[in-house]
Amino acid sequence: MFASFSTALSALDANSTAVDVVGNNLANLNTPGYKENAAYFHDLISTSMGTSTTQLGFGVAQPMTLRQFTQGAVNSSGGNLDAAIQGDGFFMLRDGSATEFTRAGSFQVDLSGNLLTPTGEHVQGWTAQNGVVNTGGAIGDIVLPVGSMQVPQATQSITLDGNLNAAATADATSDWSTTIQVCDSLGTSHVLTMDFQKTGANTWQYTVTVPASDLQAGGTTQLATGKLIFAQDGTLDPAQNASPVTFDLTNLADGAADMKGISWNLYNSDGSGRITQYQASSAQSANSQDGRAASQLTGVTMADSGQIIASYDNGQKAVVAQLAIASIRNPESLVAVGNNNYQVTANTAAPSAGAPGTGGRGNVVGQALEASNVDVAKEFTNLIVLQSSYQANAKVVTTVNQMTQATSNLIT
Repeated sequence: MFASFSTALSALDANSTAVDVVGNNLANLNTPGYKENAAYFHDLISTSMGTSTTQLGFGVAQPMTLRQFTQGAVNSSGGNLDAAIQGDGFFMLRDGSATEFTRAGSFQVDLSGNLLTPTGEHVQGWTAQNGVVNTGGAIGDIVLPVGSMQVPQATQSITLDGNLNAAATADATSDWSTTIQVCDSLGTSHVLTMDFQKTGANTWQYTVTVPASDLQAGGTTQLATGKLIFAQDGTLDPAQNASPVTFDLTNLADGAADMKGISWNLYNSDGSGRITQYQASSAQSANSQDGRAASQLTGVTMADSGQIIASYDNGQKAVVAQLAIASIRNPESLVAVGNNNYQVTANTAAPSAGAPGTGGRGNVVGQALEASNVDVAKEFTNLIVLQSSYQANAKVVTTVNQMTQATSNLIT
C-alpha cells in the first residue's frame, strides 16, 4: 500500500511535465516553422509479489518528448525575402562556428548585404560569382548586393524575328527597314538600322548600318551586307544562309571598346528560321540583344525554388543567390536551441545539403512562411485528458493517506 504514494506521485510529476509540453505548444501556436512537441509516457519496472502472477509497477517515468515534423500550412507573408519549405528539409544557418537548422524562413539583410535570420544567424547557400550561381560549389554565407550598380555589358548577340512580304516586287518598292538597339562597354545605346530589299525570287538583300554620329571621324557606318535566300515554302534555306552573320562596331565616339564579332543569329535553337517570306506585310514581330546599360539596384526578392532575384531600374533582373536546403533522415533526433533553430545530436544522421527540389528535398515557396503545425483542438483535448489523469492520481494520494491514518488508528 505504501508504494502507492510513490506510484501516484510519479504520475502527478509526469502529468505536470506533459502539461508543460502542451503549454509550450500552445504558446508557439503563431511561431513560424514551429514543430509540435509530443509527450510519450512509459511505465517503470514492475516487481513480483510472491508469485510471478502478481506484479506491482513502480509508476510512470518522466515522459519522453519527440518533435513532430509534419508539414505546416504555407501562407503568403508579403515579406520580400521570406521563404517556406514545402516538403522535407531545413534551411541552413551559421551561428558563429556552429551549424544550425530551421524551418522558419523569415530573413532580412543587414547593412553589409548579409542574409540573416531575425536573431542574427547567417543564412547559408550560394552567392553568384561573376553573375553565375554554382550550386555544385561550397556552401557559405549568402551576401546580397546592397545599393550596388549593375555594370554595363556590351552586346555580343542579336536576333530579329519577322516577315518579308513575298508579294513584293523585286525593286526599290520592296524596301523595308527596322531597328535594333545595342549597348557598348560603357552602357551607351546605339541604334542599328537593318534595311531589306527584294532583289529576285525568294532573295532579299540586307544592310546593317549605324548612325555616323555614333562614330569617330572616319568610322564605317555600314556594318554588314549580304543576302537572305528563302525556300519555296517561305522559310530560310539553311543550305544557302550562313548563320550567324557576324560584324564589328568600331571607332565609337564615346570611347567605348570596339565591339568585335557581334552575332546576328538567323535561326532558333530548333533550327527554324527567325525570318520568313510569306504573302503578308513586311513587319518585325520581335527582337533581342544580350547587352545592357548600367543600372541601379532597386530591390531583392525571394523567388520560388529558393532563388534570390535582384531587380534593377532598367527593368532587368538577375539571380544573385540560391538558398541551400539540408535533408536529415531522422529529424526527430535534432535538439531545439531556441530562436526556432535546431542542432544535430550524436544520434542525428549526417545532413545532406543541396538545392531545393533535389535529392528528396522539399521545394521553396518565395515570399511565404510555414505556419506552426500545432493543432489547437488536439492540444485542448490533451489538456483535458492530462487534467483528468492528474485528478485521478491526486485522488489515489488522498485515498492512500486515509487508509494510512485508518491503519494508525488500529494501533491506538
